[in-house]
Amino acid sequence: MRHILPVANVFGLLSIVFALTMLVPLIDSLSQSDGVAGVYLESIAITLAGGALLAGLSWRHRRELHARDAFLLVSMVWVGLPAFATLPLMLHFSAAGTPLSFTDAYFETVSAMTTTGATTLSGLDALPPSINFWRCLMQWLGGMGILVLAVAILPLVGSGGMNLFRAESAGPLKDTKLTPRITETAKGLWTVYCGISLACLLAYRAGGMTWPDAWMHMFTTMSLGGLSSHDASFGYFQSPLLEWIAVFFMLVASCNFAVYFIAAYRRSLAPILRSLETRMTLATMLSASLLVAVYLFAHGIYDDPLEALRYATFNLVSVASTTGFASTDYATWPVFAPILMILLSSFATSAGSTGAGIKMIRAIILAQQAVRELARIHHPKATLPLRVEGGTVENKVVFSVLAFMLMYGTTVIVTTLLLIFSGLEPVTAFTAILACVNNMGPGLGPVGPAGNYAVLTDFETWVCTVAMLLGRLEMFSLLVLLTPGFWRR
Repeated sequence: MRHILPVANVFGLLSIVFALTMLVPLIDSLSQSDGVAGVYLESIAITLAGGALLAGLSWRHRRELHARDAFLLVSMVWVGLPAFATLPLMLHFSAAGTPLSFTDAYFETVSAMTTTGATTLSGLDALPPSINFWRCLMQWLGGMGILVLAVAILPLVGSGGMNLFRAESAGPLKDTKLTPRITETAKGLWTVYCGISLACLLAYRAGGMTWPDAWMHMFTTMSLGGLSSHDASFGYFQSPLLEWIAVFFMLVASCNFAVYFIAAYRRSLAPILRSLETRMTLATMLSASLLVAVYLFAHGIYDDPLEALRYATFNLVSVASTTGFASTDYATWPVFAPILMILLSSFATSAGSTGAGIKMIRAIILAQQAVRELARIHHPKATLPLRVEGGTVENKVVFSVLAFMLMYGTTVIVTTLLLIFSGLEPVTAFTAILACVNNMGPGLGPVGPAGNYAVLTDFETWVCTVAMLLGRLEMFSLLVLLTPGFWRR
């Protein structure tokens, strides 16, 4: 309990802050008179009461967070806040006479907050606008990380802020400091995130979207989440201009925001141009887009090469960046294309981006390690440092990457087997899990871009929910809680 109560106090305070974010869809509901304002008032009241009760009961146990506490808080936030986030959905659907089960509602909110974009809902065009707004807003908040925001605005974590930042942030090089104070780093990252988000919003509006659509699709583009207010996803707009705008901002969001922070601080593009991971991220997605475009044109899927390039680039960048928008049912393309796209979602985004998966920097380190081992065969006594971007990567980082890859592979295999055991067809099971672990969204088959996850049983839905959480927290932040040593003094 000495571990849990101080963390529970912070979680209670964060729940109060989270309740205040529901004021945004409440204002949207009132402005559009969509009839669900009462749903948000009730949800805010319940969330405030729950957070205040928890914070009050644990108030005398307040203290600064240590490293162990940070991992517990991260898991508590990403598991607990989606439960509060289900309230607007469940209350709305219950009032509409089509009750939504807690399983499906929790899947929906975990999918939103982890920026996965998988959904069990249909008839999105007929939903009250503020309900869609709430789903998309959750993705934007989850994109940069709710806890990174907490570090930026809440002094309650004290010197434990760095521990919290490390536990929540992604990538093997997360210990690198951008500023002397972690609070300044968090504020800087959120400032960059908000600035690029504003540019995306204005670009969508100038490209022809309505203001509501521009806001919602900005949220889900910058977070690489991919939820939409339309069943047809991005295909609803049938606009090449909007698709190319989306491609640009998905590529931007796929790269390391810390690099943007440094570039803005130095007022120079040099940090972006020098970043090996950024160059590899962009080169991988753009070259793969060209390959798929040529492939589709050669197979007669599109008669116009420019049309092939348009559809290939948008859908490949969307899937590879773990966004999950679709402008067409790419599952009907020759199987090489969708399989390549889904596999790219495993590593095509940068660490420090709003994407998920293995991350490009880990792929670079693994490739360098493979080259080093080949060289070691010829020169067993040689000292062979592993270098990335001019710096030497310590062996502890290499070991961390190898351990992550083992946990990533084990998670994908075990959860896929669980879905197959439950009766799901193997291709559907594998792509659904890969889409959930990579926080990408649509798989293939019934859970593909033309379908959704409503076809799954409750058991299968919970397996996918756990896979999304494991993917968002990069396995270790959640699995460390299951080790006996974590709970020892």
